[in-house]
Amino acid sequence: MHPYRVGENHRYFVDPAGKPVFWLGTTQWQLFREYSLDEARVIIERSRAHGINVIQVMLLGVGEGTDPNLHGQKPCHDDDPRKPNEAYFKNVDAVMEIARAHGVAISMTVYHQRYRQRITLEKARAWAMWLSKRYRAFPNLIWSTTPEAKPEFVPILRELAAGLRAGDGGGHMITFKPDPSPFSSSFIHEEPWLDFNSMQTWADVQLIYPFVTKDYHLKPTKPVVMAEGAYEAGSEYGFDVSPLWVRRQAYYSCLAGSSHTYGHNDSWRVLPTWRAALDAPGARQMGIMRKMFEARDEWWELTPDQDVLAAGGRVEGKILNLSARHKDGRWVMAYLAEPATVSVRLDKLAGPGAAQWIDPRDGKALDAGRVADRGTASFTTPAGWEDAVLVLTAGKGA
Repeated sequence: MHPYRVGENHRYFVDPAGKPVFWLGTTQWQLFREYSLDEARVIIERSRAHGINVIQVMLLGVGEGTDPNLHGQKPCHDDDPRKPNEAYFKNVDAVMEIARAHGVAISMTVYHQRYRQRITLEKARAWAMWLSKRYRAFPNLIWSTTPEAKPEFVPILRELAAGLRAGDGGGHMITFKPDPSPFSSSFIHEEPWLDFNSMQTWADVQLIYPFVTKDYHLKPTKPVVMAEGAYEAGSEYGFDVSPLWVRRQAYYSCLAGSSHTYGHNDSWRVLPTWRAALDAPGARQMGIMRKMFEARDEWWELTPDQDVLAAGGRVEGKILNLSARHKDGRWVMAYLAEPATVSVRLDKLAGPGAAQWIDPRDGKALDAGRVADRGTASFTTPAGWEDAVLVLTAGKGA
């Protein structure tokens, strides 16, 4: 089976079976280090049950990359990447096998700027080559790095990419998610080894739409992943991250043309409540979002188009009303982040059809009537809904 790869139109991803895959990620940065194998299995199984199919993990864990795992096994002898500890990596092997068995991809972060005292420019290529040779047989692997978005890190990124390519023959995708926020990997967009752009906005929800939009229009065309935003149940952002804010971030990403990664505060911090956090409302509602998109004919041909809304669109600030359509007008959709009335341009549809409202909280749909393929039509969100998705489908019920 082939590893995950970029799809035909360079906007989406294809899974090992060759099928378009809706990237729905989560962050479990400490999966390899801070959990037992049974706990890692629970995390993978619960994530998959909620529709999450990509887990972002830091290979050496959060921090300096020298702490031992639960079994007391450090990643490298003498903290030297030229001396990897077989015992530590056998545990990584086992977690990767569990993820593969459950159809979950692991986006493995092999370098963070806090590792730079040990993974130096001189050692980076050999370190990356050793890793990629070891894990080249896993189709559910995506390589990632997490330095700062500064030119000084570009040389080591190139060395890491060269080592990864040499070790696995270029078989697995490579990305780069800058840390800290708010930045995108697109400041080095033209690097040939960078298969897709990743970004982190953290607390800056208002930057998701402009960041994704900028990267979406860059050439050559590459997929975009909004890879880290504000974590559910987090409170250090100037606002409490409720399920509504989780949904807003995700729909902003997707309607702007990006894939999205969710995260929960208790998980990435490995708090005692991490197990309950796996079934948090936001996590469940991410799966609802994925099902909603996948129900659209050729969902991977989504084209962001803010002209779909003739009135009521909003693309600035934190509370947005965004729209998109199928490239050939088979459907159009809009996400309204709060109760609103909007007017839709019906000529964006390929023909007459039907409209429906979808509640992002539970996925339930309400009929919104028949529509023509010319003129405009006005729609008001159903009473009592916090946010809403409006979908118009050409030919529906005809």
